Amino acid sequence: MRLRLLVAALCAALLAPLAAASEAGAAEPALDARAWALIDARTGDVLASHAADERLPIASTTKLMTAYVALKELSLRETVRAASYTPTTAESLLGLRPGQPISVRDLLYGLILQSGNDAAYDLALAAAGSEDRFVREMNRYAAALGLSDTHYANPIGLDEAGNYSTAYDLAALARRLLAIPAFAKIAASRQAVLRSLRPPRRIDTRVDLLYELPWATGIKTGYTLGAGYVLVGAGRLDGVQLVSAVLGTESEAARDEETEELLTYGFSLHRHEVPVRGREAMAAPPIRWTDGRLSLRAARTVAIGVRREQRLAVEVDAPSEVEGPIRKGAVLGRATVSLDGVRVARVPLLAARSVPEASTVDKARDLVGDNLSWLALIVFAILIAVVLLRRRRR
Repeated sequence: MRLRLLVAALCAALLAPLAAASEAGAAEPALDARAWALIDARTGDVLASHAADERLPIASTTKLMTAYVALKELSLRETVRAASYTPTTAESLLGLRPGQPISVRDLLYGLILQSGNDAAYDLALAAAGSEDRFVREMNRYAAALGLSDTHYANPIGLDEAGNYSTAYDLAALARRLLAIPAFAKIAASRQAVLRSLRPPRRIDTRVDLLYELPWATGIKTGYTLGAGYVLVGAGRLDGVQLVSAVLGTESEAARDEETEELLTYGFSLHRHEVPVRGREAMAAPPIRWTDGRLSLRAARTVAIGVRREQRLAVEVDAPSEVEGPIRKGAVLGRATVSLDGVRVARVPLLAARSVPEASTVDKARDLVGDNLSWLALIVFAILIAVVLLRRRRR
């Protein structure tokens, strides 16, 4: 008996660390990159980092700020004419001819998918009139976004003194960009057709992870001799949106592998939760003039990943009372899902059935029902007054 207890205690002691590791998620990765950062794009929480505040050259991930400024200053439908651009050896180009008309939308696709230096130059001229003025705008936006360890010297990412950022700042900027639907669509695209060109041209992304991982959502590669291989990556899985930045790797393969490892680690920290289910009744306000209630159901399911230390909350905003006519499916409220006080989802609440307009009889019946006690008191008082009046006359 004692031997069994001893064996059981020994097994428990050996398995306890494994159970704790399983509950907490995988061990934080040890990458060969010079610096990296991983953040939860929903809340901005840093999940893993190494030398994340070290100022480093960032190559073509500079174009993320070029895209940000262009999105703030230009309309996607606006058409500009390509300027004359003289590249140095081995620059990545979209291949535009001087004077060629092209939309801002297509320039952004060329900037992010093809990393076109000529596209960056054209966006700079279109937004600010000159490259120098555009760079000043880049630095102004960086300061406004709180990117205190970032500075730009050109809109392209060529190695130049004063053009640097950090792993954390790059991830934080990417988080801001992915909150812009137009950019998120561009960044997650494997290919695009530039329809403003004549003839239209198809281009493909340089982010290989978009082809290899079903949950990858972008976003930008970079390489120069000074920066090495750089990748700002992103992924969405089970309601979790992560953003990573890996700087200074030795090869494209290492850049991709370490980004995948970092994002996979981030996903492992979360458990799957379904705080709101489609067609679930979230509220049932009373219907005026009747004794019934109207069920309000969630329009869709919200599935979300939650870390052990996070606080998940659902707040329902629905009317305290409803009145017909109401059609089935009408939006009559919202359910808001938040993590640590940060809203991550909002779901409409729909009427589960139609409610006709109340008739005069219904309103009268309801009024009588609601005021029955007062009516009884009034009638009683009238009867007493009549009795007293008759006695006085006698």
